[in-house]
Amino acid sequence: MLKLSKRLLAIADLVPPGARVADIGSDHALLPVYLVQSGKAAGAIAGELNEGPLQAARSQIAAAGLSGRIAARQADGLAAIEAGEADCVTIAGMGGALMSAILAQGEAAGKLRGVGTLVLQPNVGEDAVREWLLDSGWYLAGERILEEDGKIYEVLHAVKVADAGPLNRALYDAAFLPLARPQEQKREWLIRMGPWLLRQPDGVLVRKWESERDKLRAICRSIELSEQAEARGKSALLRGRIDTIGEVLACLHTVKPLHN
Repeated sequence: MLKLSKRLLAIADLVPPGARVADIGSDHALLPVYLVQSGKAAGAIAGELNEGPLQAARSQIAAAGLSGRIAARQADGLAAIEAGEADCVTIAGMGGALMSAILAQGEAAGKLRGVGTLVLQPNVGEDAVREWLLDSGWYLAGERILEEDGKIYEVLHAVKVADAGPLNRALYDAAFLPLARPQEQKREWLIRMGPWLLRQPDGVLVRKWESERDKLRAICRSIELSEQAEARGKSALLRGRIDTIGEVLACLHTVKPLHN
């Protein structure tokens, strides 16, 4: 049995049993091979844009004796699948803006027809992915955060359900955060930091946002060396973000967990 990293295992755990999986940007096809080997997936497609990773994926699949159950295809994003071929799509290890663009293009081309589950692990820009899910009628059914080899990753689990609208309204209702801020501003921070993660806070989440706050402080110190009025305005904006992060972190111990 192939062994996965902690990050890929967190993604695999969220794949529904018996799923037909399309892993987009599959690299060495580690995730599809594990899912089929373990019996979690009925079959899989490994999509990869570049020739080198594509050949690595094909070698991995062949070595596992799974060439009849896992197809490796060279394609850009969701062009690797036809509508109805997969019911679960996984995408990992890229920026949130690129991931959102891949999903939007695939949706426009009808590639997400029949897909009921998305498991997404953006390296940065998680808020862009949450925005796309909201705008596109997907319900964010859960989130995980983990640390591996000094890096922090978030994994988003989304499902296509008829009542996604009311479920998302409840999920992004920021009343649980005891902040003296307008509801819309608090909702923006739920999108930025994760509605499930903020309701189920742990040390990894705190470390991530303490680190982000430190980065913003360093940027502010650099900006404030400038005498330009534009720099002062940008510094004030960043200071506002720094203050909000601190306030959110300070109130997390008062948040009641929500079970997903």
